Amino acid sequence: MLTQTREVIGVFAEKIKRTPAVESFRFKTKKAIDFLPGQFLEIIFDKNNRGNRALNKYLSFSSAPGKEYIEVTKKISGSKFSRSLIALKPGDETLFKASLGNCIFKDEYKKIGFLIGGIGITPVISILEHITDKKLATDVCLLYSNRAETEIAFKLEIDTWSKNNRNIKVLYTVSDGEPRDKNKFSGQINKEFFSAPECDIRERIFFIFGPPAMVNTMQNICLEVGCNEKMIKKEKFLGY
Repeated sequence: MLTQTREVIGVFAEKIKRTPAVESFRFKTKKAIDFLPGQFLEIIFDKNNRGNRALNKYLSFSSAPGKEYIEVTKKISGSKFSRSLIALKPGDETLFKASLGNCIFKDEYKKIGFLIGGIGITPVISILEHITDKKLATDVCLLYSNRAETEIAFKLEIDTWSKNNRNIKVLYTVSDGEPRDKNKFSGQINKEFFSAPECDIRERIFFIFGPPAMVNTMQNICLEVGCNEKMIKKEKFLGY
């Protein structure tokens, strides 16, 4: 059952640098936000003009439900929205509209996979942390692509979870040049990755998060290798 959507005040608590360009922002809320792993919220900096897409944007939860805080993560740019996030000081209040999105993880899912590039990792972190916190036996295969090794956000967390849980399998790939770490692959995600034993596609639900073009490409790859279209869940990041 999906959560109800309502407006909640968030109180900024801290900022965490994930890569040179990616930062996480943690907030405490005066009223608890009930959300499901994979969902997102709207951060509203311009309350008077809700249609102001330069200052009011959607970001995925990058923390599991049930924490004492909520976290969102963004690749920082020179945009007004990015500047507003960076300018937040502890104690500052921000308006949220949550929870949003139907591309969610359910505890009863036994086998799942992720086809992810760059900042599309944010809802995946919420799901993986939820699986870890609840000690679920879900079989996970994560294919995670970035341009360079230095751009792999949440690598420490992902590596820790996969090290402590043999059901979480991760394949990293970088598209620009050869990775220094020989445990990573070179190139973009393509259908060749599905030949890896870690990514057995039988009965696996695949999640795809990211910009529309990336989501469409990954969905086509899934279909080419024989994934069940009904078992592909996708969320397109619009206006990110």
